[in-house]
Amino acid sequence: MREFFKYVFATVVGFVISIVLVIIFCFIILAGIISTIGKDKKVETTANTVLFMNMDQAILERTPDGKFDNVPFLGSGLGKSIGFHDLIKALEKAKTDDNIKCIYLNVSAPMAGKATLKEVRDALLDFKKSKKTVLAYSELYNQDAYYLASAADKVYLNPQGSMEFKGFSSELMFFKGALEKLGVEAQIIRVGNYKSAVEPFINEKMSDFNRQQVSAYVGGLYDVFISAIADSRKIAKDSLYAYANNYKIQLANDALTYKMVDGLRYKDEVIEELKKLSGRSGKKTLNTVSINDYAESVSSGDYSTKDKIAVIFANGDIIGGEGSDESIGSERISREIRKARQDSSIKGIVLRINSGGGSALASDVMWREVELSRKVKPVIASFGDVAASGGYYMGVAADSIFVQPNTITGSIGVFGIIPNFQNLLNNKLGITFDNVKTGKYADIMSTYRPLTPAERALIQTDINHVYDTFLTRVASGRNKTKAAVDSIAGGRVWVGRDAVKNGLADRLGNFQDAINAAAKKAGVKDFRVVEYPDKIAPLNQFLSNTEDKVRVYFAKEELGDNYLIYQQIKKAVLNSGLQARLPYEIRIN
Repeated sequence: MREFFKYVFATVVGFVISIVLVIIFCFIILAGIISTIGKDKKVETTANTVLFMNMDQAILERTPDGKFDNVPFLGSGLGKSIGFHDLIKALEKAKTDDNIKCIYLNVSAPMAGKATLKEVRDALLDFKKSKKTVLAYSELYNQDAYYLASAADKVYLNPQGSMEFKGFSSELMFFKGALEKLGVEAQIIRVGNYKSAVEPFINEKMSDFNRQQVSAYVGGLYDVFISAIADSRKIAKDSLYAYANNYKIQLANDALTYKMVDGLRYKDEVIEELKKLSGRSGKKTLNTVSINDYAESVSSGDYSTKDKIAVIFANGDIIGGEGSDESIGSERISREIRKARQDSSIKGIVLRINSGGGSALASDVMWREVELSRKVKPVIASFGDVAASGGYYMGVAADSIFVQPNTITGSIGVFGIIPNFQNLLNNKLGITFDNVKTGKYADIMSTYRPLTPAERALIQTDINHVYDTFLTRVASGRNKTKAAVDSIAGGRVWVGRDAVKNGLADRLGNFQDAINAAAKKAGVKDFRVVEYPDKIAPLNQFLSNTEDKVRVYFAKEELGDNYLIYQQIKKAVLNSGLQARLPYEIRIN
């Protein structure tokens, strides 16, 4: 009888827990649905409105349908975010909107790459042609924030605030010592002296080749940064270099002394100035609209226009299969390219790439679709913050490649990492293996023993073949000899302005320039832009990868800033197949 009640009690408890989980699940879905009510309602601006640009948010490739963004471990975890092109279209509309009197730019630490920030900054400079004022204010500016703010007519800083202006640095992590302590050997097969993705696993510091390329691209990014600020603030570049080198700007008063800001103001003083700029006199409150809400009111184009330019967004790591909105699945993206090619109403294609690469095979699958499409209609590639290695591979067949001067690109090379856990398993954990095989190379990719010289030679042959194919693709797409491509390849990373000089890209230009180029080459003047692929519905995202998000959420909670280290080691261990990938996670501080 006791056993009977025990099982009954366990069943009841299980039933109650299941009901609770179902209720929570339904509540989350209901909350998402409620959050979308009124979402399609367009914002109507009234007279004397200030466009409020809070740039302390994620500036992404596309504005997400973030129904669950504020739900822990179910959403993106980014909170508010906006697609850079939606933001730029909003600024373009505001330029001619009589109700928008000025822009209030509030930014301390924007979450975006260097090329994306340049897109936004250039849009602010274009907005200023309307003779409407852009006013920037913050309690503190990091370097990316100040880069944006320096485009404003007036730059204000809190009297007790601070401004970061110290130059750029790129810090790389090396895991060799940790792997040795664990008894793990990273067996490396690669092509290219500059293909340094493998260096963290076999070195304790940068090789001379790697230091050369890192110095070149960090210096290139810094020069773009300094040049823009010098032009907007009317300060000599040499002076700006000196301010940073000598760490001259530490306090708010320093920023004012060296003319980096126009004044020191408290928030209430800034609000009063904004009221005057917008024509709100007396005790009237400031009338504002956020850039996120305003962007939703921008029309996606005249649907009566027959001709279309398709923009295909490819963002994230390159993998086989379907991928997601945060990764480039070769099946999904190649299908979208094919769909655009076969649609007679689409006159041109813009391939928007923001990727450090990934699977070499998946990159080639998408390259093929670009190559076929170019024979039918114009294909223009627009490279974002980074389009390197596999990201460069998939776009190299385009008719023309547009980059920003601070885009990271190139990295034409291939590598493979095969971990050897024998020492860890045998000598540290006491685990041994034995096997039976029907062929000499049946267990060639075993991670429980070291590679034999013959196995290493076979894998090196595969690597060389993929690299030779990569060179062939680039030579064909760029109208160069393989020898000429090889001289600037070898895994080397370039900034956009240097890529134009050495022929890896065609033009310096923004995203809209690429769209206009596609239309011009197609011979169309009246067109509308259509975006592919369709964004994955929030509920589908919730159902498809909730488990992964939960795992990532708790890993981030436990590891904090060390999550990046964990992520890099995991990526190196789990990446299957030969990789055409950027050398490392590039972070510029």
